[in-house]
Amino acid sequence: MDDQAGDRPFLQFRNVKKTYDHKTLVVEDFNLNVAKGEFITLLGPSGSGKTTCLMMLAGFEDVTSGEILINGRPITSIAPYRRNIGMVFQQYALFPHMTIRENLAYPLKIRKQTREHIEQRVDQYLALIELQQFGGRYPAQLSGGQRQRVALARALIFAPDIVLMDEPLGALDKKLREQMQFEIKRLHDQLGFTVIYVTHDQTEALTMSDRIAVFNQGVVQQCAPPDVLYERPANLFVADFIGESNKLRGTIEAVAADRVQVRLNDGGLVSTLKANCVTPGQPTTVSIRPEKLTFTERLGDAGNRVRARFVTSHYVGEYIRYHFETANGSELVVKNMNDSSAPPLATGDEIDLAWLPQDSQALDGQESPKPQ
Repeated sequence: MDDQAGDRPFLQFRNVKKTYDHKTLVVEDFNLNVAKGEFITLLGPSGSGKTTCLMMLAGFEDVTSGEILINGRPITSIAPYRRNIGMVFQQYALFPHMTIRENLAYPLKIRKQTREHIEQRVDQYLALIELQQFGGRYPAQLSGGQRQRVALARALIFAPDIVLMDEPLGALDKKLREQMQFEIKRLHDQLGFTVIYVTHDQTEALTMSDRIAVFNQGVVQQCAPPDVLYERPANLFVADFIGESNKLRGTIEAVAADRVQVRLNDGGLVSTLKANCVTPGQPTTVSIRPEKLTFTERLGDAGNRVRARFVTSHYVGEYIRYHFETANGSELVVKNMNDSSAPPLATGDEIDLAWLPQDSQALDGQESPKPQ
């Protein structure tokens, strides 16, 4: 993978590899350029190598080969405490015997800042996280969301070059998690710090990141802005791991410009965008997002069609999920807004489903295991 994020990257991973047994590579040839102030998320299933990359950057894991540079300076031989990196963990790692003010002051005290400077910074960061009235409390007296805000402020207060976040919202419930996503982005936009964020939550990554690096088995499959990853995944793993994807298997029949013709296994012929599968006769999977697949009435005569049998539907509030099955057993999901526009359907009804060629891709590659 070759990423460029500006002419003079602030952070660089160059051909970084990691193995514990000198046989299996946990991280394989990781290259990434990060601009100052960028929010980069490392996303992937458990054991894919994303946290290992974070730990190598922090200095808690050795690099087997390759190098990591900050501002053009190699850091792999520099002790962790000299790297000027802040960290936020899932378990808040606050000192329980210290007040919130004392927790925030601690990184400044060990850096031998003046008392006046420390008091000023603590006041500033209590205001930033909107906990001015809580400075005298202890961590156990705060909610989970408040404690995570304190942990974030403590990681930022000494002005680190980079802030590393390892599943920082994993211990929070759904509502708090969404609130903290907004909080982290607000502080990032306001202060402009550089973030390397690790998660296996696709929605979290899509919501917060400038770019996302998708890992699988130690290898980055694609690194791109959220909309590119979602709309134009590089392979089947990315399409399946980022969000949800309908899959219709077939064979490349013809290639023209930016599109390919695919003969589906059920005999139908469809047109779709090129991706990583472009050779006539090559087996392929046509990937279509559930919200791009619709009932034929919506598109009229435009686009591709596939015949499917209605199985069931699920009400999800703002939209309804319709489940179908093709004659050769492919499962299809249509995500339709809850606006009464869908035709009346009974179990077993057959209907044509449709999509535009530019809303699908011909992909090759292994499917993704869904995140734990």
